Amino acid sequence: MIKVLARSIREYKKASILTPLLVTVEVILECAIPFVIANLVNEMQAGCTMDVIVRYGVALIAMSVISLIFGAAAGSTCATASTGFARNLRKDMFYKIQDYSFENIDKFSVSSLVTRLTTDITNVQMAFMMIIRIAIRCPLMLIFSFTMGFVMGGRLAMIFLFTVPILAIGLCLVIRKTMPLFRRVFRKYDALNDSVQENVQAMRVVKSFVREDYEKKKFGAAAENVQKDFTRAERILALNSPLMQFCVYAGMVFVMSYGSYAVITSRGLDLNVGQMSAMLTYSFQILMSLMMVSMVFVMITMSAESAERIVEVLSETSTLRSPENALTEVKDGSIDFDGVNFKYSKKAERMALSDIDLHIKSGEIIGILGGTGSSKSSLVQLIPRLYDVTEGSVKVGGVDVRKYDLEALRNQVAVVLQKNVLFSGTIKDNLRWGNPNATDEQMEEACRLAQADEFIQQFPNKYDTWIEQGGSNVSGGQKQRLCIARALLKKPKILILDDSTSAVDTRTDALIRKGFREFIPDTTKIIIAQRVASVQDADRIILMEGGRIAAMGTHDELMKTNAVYQDIYNSQNRAGGDKDAE
Repeated sequence: MIKVLARSIREYKKASILTPLLVTVEVILECAIPFVIANLVNEMQAGCTMDVIVRYGVALIAMSVISLIFGAAAGSTCATASTGFARNLRKDMFYKIQDYSFENIDKFSVSSLVTRLTTDITNVQMAFMMIIRIAIRCPLMLIFSFTMGFVMGGRLAMIFLFTVPILAIGLCLVIRKTMPLFRRVFRKYDALNDSVQENVQAMRVVKSFVREDYEKKKFGAAAENVQKDFTRAERILALNSPLMQFCVYAGMVFVMSYGSYAVITSRGLDLNVGQMSAMLTYSFQILMSLMMVSMVFVMITMSAESAERIVEVLSETSTLRSPENALTEVKDGSIDFDGVNFKYSKKAERMALSDIDLHIKSGEIIGILGGTGSSKSSLVQLIPRLYDVTEGSVKVGGVDVRKYDLEALRNQVAVVLQKNVLFSGTIKDNLRWGNPNATDEQMEEACRLAQADEFIQQFPNKYDTWIEQGGSNVSGGQKQRLCIARALLKKPKILILDDSTSAVDTRTDALIRKGFREFIPDTTKIIIAQRVASVQDADRIILMEGGRIAAMGTHDELMKTNAVYQDIYNSQNRAGGDKDAE
């Protein structure tokens, strides 16, 4: 885990190494100051001149200033190293997620990935900051203070050998109790964020069904659940404070009482006033260092689970990767499914697709119909290799898709998914997702083909109109047409419309299909639809049922030979579905 996280330090190695070195000098000077003060007290007790006092005073001021400078420098380098490490870690995680396949993303929920990119990284950043500064400072302070304490106080310093084990045992018990609680809390954090995300995305549905109170109660229950576990963990961690206070004050009382007794009874022979003052300072330094160690342990305890969750993301390997010597050129838009069986995970009990044998010529228009759950979308997702087949093969341009470079393949397969997504930015910004170098003329042509230019021209800012996040300020039909235009700008060899004209009227749908046939005749077009009218003029229509191809043929052929297709057509025709298209 540490090796994986350490890779994100990179250019901040210098600051990460420099911080402990600066802290070391700071600690040495802090531990030397009580020794110098003790000698000054002894000199004063012996009746020294003012020159000696001034000399000691100048030395103490110089040591204090140098210690302050090194401490400030350590704070600066520590801040640079920790924030830089967190930035790199966040970037590495985000880049890693971008390389994930759909199968990898299915493994982690979206809310969990958001929590790992935010809360978990903040926890690890705080722990890293403490490790390179406080976790170095405290052990060094303990070592030097222990050493100087025994040098100055002799047997009096034995008190420290009793307090340290008490604190160590207490810390171990606290960590043992809190680790499982924090592990559980972070899983509940994921569930809490999942609830928020789901509620915000479905806000229109929530309001239309007047379910705000229900959602509030659901969120309140999830928040209370997190609070209970966090409260329990914090209560256990809070035991650190009284334990530390007890050890600090017990040590101070012992040093002051026994030290005073030793000074008085021995008249300064066994322990003088200077040594007594130094021992008080060293005992305070030792016990304060132990308190800081406990804080470091608490932070590390909290961040350990966060670190594991981050490493899970960084260590996850994409299930889809480009092969060595991958092909970068797709010859044409022909598609061949040969004996394809597919399931979404190895643990799945049933196949999503079974016994698929399908051969599509380049430039053909293929319509796909089927009920909900018939695996229409699963079928087309295998073409751009969003998933890999479980058995058999899918070929594009006569070559197995697993032999292509992923980027090269997907650049030639444009998919307009069922759930259309627009990003915050202008219409032009969104269209250029299809082609970053598209000219204004090319964008307008694509929009005319997708029947989007007409409504864009009605906006005051036309193609510079701002689109809100998720396309919330345009209608469903407008969003679909913009997404189709964006796909067309890729000039793909294969265009897949996954029920992406469901929100437009049948007349507009017909115009879009007419444009496809006239302007991109060489592009293979696969249209998944619920309406027969959307695929009626296709070269072939595939009827899916239960993950299998139930029937295939032209509209006229299926009307003569397939009762299911006839039922679909007749029911929609009675509803007036085709009349609108005419």
